[in-house]
Amino acid sequence: HRVANSLQIIASVLMQSARQVQSEETRSHLHDAHHRVMSIATLQKQLAASRLGDVELRAYFSDLCRSIGASMIDDPDRLSINTTVDDSMVCAEVSVSLGLIVTELVINALKHAFLQGRSGKISVDYLSQGTGWKLTVGDNGIGMPTGNEGVKPGLGTGIIEALARQMEASVIVSDAAPGTMVSIVHA
Repeated sequence: HRVANSLQIIASVLMQSARQVQSEETRSHLHDAHHRVMSIATLQKQLAASRLGDVELRAYFSDLCRSIGASMIDDPDRLSINTTVDDSMVCAEVSVSLGLIVTELVINALKHAFLQGRSGKISVDYLSQGTGWKLTVGDNGIGMPTGNEGVKPGLGTGIIEALARQMEASVIVSDAAPGTMVSIVHA
């Protein structure tokens, strides 16, 4: 319980700091940090419930997306996050990496895909076969700019790519028409 309490304190301090700063950019960074801490808190809760150290991804991703939605979606009738996950169990180390990837991709979609009150949905899907697996986070938002207007990679993109490399997986970004789909594939 000590870890969970510490994470809650950190998350509270980040939110309190976000309310007090004047800079919108700083506020945004503090909110991002808050969401990352909350994703780790959700994982920690799943690990504490697991006696073997293995994490059931369906419950973990459902809890994680519910937590992100509760803190970032002001109108659940306008935006939703849906999870479709098989019965996979993974070791704690892999679940941390997958959870961080899901957090980054879902937060990114919430921040960029549904501008100006646009409604839509985000889907988080995970399927494994043998030793291979595929994690996909997609949205039906505005899509990603292409060509010269393309988005410059940021901290989130770097985190996703590093975690995927660590798991010997590939990152595939595609146009979902409408929206964007990002798949992390381990063959």
